[in-house]
Amino acid sequence: MALAAPLTAHPLALARWLMLIAALIVAIVVVGGITRLTESGVSITEWNVVSGTLPPLTEAAWQAEFAKYRQTPQFLRINGPAGMTLATYKFIFFWEWVHRLLARGIGAVFALPLAWFWLRGAIPPGYRLRLIALLALGGLQGAVGWWMVSSGIVHDVKVSHFRLAAHLLVALTTLAGVVWTLLDLRSHARGLPPARLRPLAALALAALAIQLLFGAWLAGLRAGVVAGAGWFNPDAWPLMQGQIWPAGIDGSGGALAALGHDPYLVHFIHRWWAWVVVAVMVVLARRVRATSRAAAGALHGVTGTQVLLGIATVWSGVWLPLAVLHQATGALLVIAAAVAAHTLGRGTKPEGIILPLRKAP
Repeated sequence: MALAAPLTAHPLALARWLMLIAALIVAIVVVGGITRLTESGVSITEWNVVSGTLPPLTEAAWQAEFAKYRQTPQFLRINGPAGMTLATYKFIFFWEWVHRLLARGIGAVFALPLAWFWLRGAIPPGYRLRLIALLALGGLQGAVGWWMVSSGIVHDVKVSHFRLAAHLLVALTTLAGVVWTLLDLRSHARGLPPARLRPLAALALAALAIQLLFGAWLAGLRAGVVAGAGWFNPDAWPLMQGQIWPAGIDGSGGALAALGHDPYLVHFIHRWWAWVVVAVMVVLARRVRATSRAAAGALHGVTGTQVLLGIATVWSGVWLPLAVLHQATGALLVIAAAVAAHTLGRGTKPEGIILPLRKAP
């Protein structure tokens, strides 16, 4: 059957579609945070792309899934001795299932409309390869996710914090790429060229990437609680167990081993590198303020909120709602930084996520 007559390039429709993708990525980052914090990541021990879409529907199917989980180190060393029941297993299964289902949904929402836009000729010149690259990053994210989960099924009671970091950073890199591309598409609709990544913006994004890396390591190492806890307790923040330099750092294996594996050092770096990120983001916000007060204000606000949430998470002893909100705000900070970087790279007001869109006459 012949296709309908091709449309002309339609960058605004593509930009709206990518905004939906960005929102879904933020959602899966939030669900991923809940999955990690509830120790749900290895509850599903197989990756079945089609059959895994549905949860177990019978008591026998639930017992079969539970039997597979009972072979994992997490169950044998922790949850089994603690007396885990099938009902408890269903709770952790739910979050991992939702996480995987959302991942499948994002893949479909990206791939199917992309094919439609492609066949209809709605993609402007120069954007096809970029959109394919973003789709490939999404596929890579799924592969990295299973690579991460497999480390907790076979080797340890938890997934590798290195693989966890890779999983999170691929997701947030995809998020930044989606945001940048949708803003470029909105610029294209106004007859403007794509934005360039300026040195200051590159520095800000690199500083943020380092902070996100150590944040993922901190989460994977369960290092959020090593500083102590207690609301407004100065011994937990700004100090760690009452000291600036925590006493628990083990450097016997060398500096590199401590940097990647010691929870005290990882926590220490994450909390103090945050102020480097704050300084760079403030400079970036001041640079874009003359062009877009909204972009600058959003970057200031999200950065400050993220710092306060990080402190509150430590004081609370990593209370689940606060920890999840901290991770969600991290994703919003990636968006705000990408918008500010794009604004700096264009030198004109961004027609996109922050400011309302006005069609060119």
